[in-house]
Amino acid sequence: MKLSGNTILITGGGSGIGLAFAERFIKAGNRVIVCGRREEVLQNAKEKVPSLITRVSDLAIESERVALFEWVTANYPEVNVLVNNAGIQQRFHVLKADAKNNWGYFHKEITTNIEAPFHLAMLFAPYLATKEAATIINVTSGLAFTPFAIAPIYSATKAAFHSFTMSLRLQLSETSVEVIEVAPPAVNTDLGGAGLHTQGEPLDAFADGIFTGLQEGKQEIGYGSSVNRLRMSRDEIDEYTEKMYQATKNLIE
Repeated sequence: MKLSGNTILITGGGSGIGLAFAERFIKAGNRVIVCGRREEVLQNAKEKVPSLITRVSDLAIESERVALFEWVTANYPEVNVLVNNAGIQQRFHVLKADAKNNWGYFHKEITTNIEAPFHLAMLFAPYLATKEAATIINVTSGLAFTPFAIAPIYSATKAAFHSFTMSLRLQLSETSVEVIEVAPPAVNTDLGGAGLHTQGEPLDAFADGIFTGLQEGKQEIGYGSSVNRLRMSRDEIDEYTEKMYQATKNLIE
């Protein structure tokens, strides 16, 4: 991926990982558009990074995804990079979830983490394939490889997103579109709620590490603890997953 001279759309770009990526892309000489559900978050991001272009968009809604695609391609036809970053994480125990009366709460995690990035990738891929050079960056998770049992839907959605990304890369391999997967470990952001990831990797160090991976031309980029998880054997995955569950299960009991 070339790291300058692009026009880049980042979903969930108003805070956390998305905003950290936006700052680095702008510094490298790119135009960056970020979208998110909450206008106040986007306003705060623009105050911090005045050159950001912002768009309020609820990606859990199909019509808003189509509207975002149409708005971006009409107003910024030179767009050549899509970063599928938006996601939500919910921690729960299935015996206490009340799926009968509260399914909408859990369904939103599936819609945001799977349906939205799948749909956006399929909307943008044909458009990006007309460009001389283009990239789709899918932000999955180390949990795509070693599930976090107290966040079962999140882990499953990221595993599905990883699988989709592999297929997308193969299908686009004879086009101008490069497909890159970023698989973060726990990073110190407000994903899942404030204070849940304070023991995670520092955000700036993580973002710098990912950009090093982009500079090196990697197609699959981990950081910190997620690096080894990308290549664990099945036995190692089972052992790691059990260990993590035993260490964290009291958080949802």
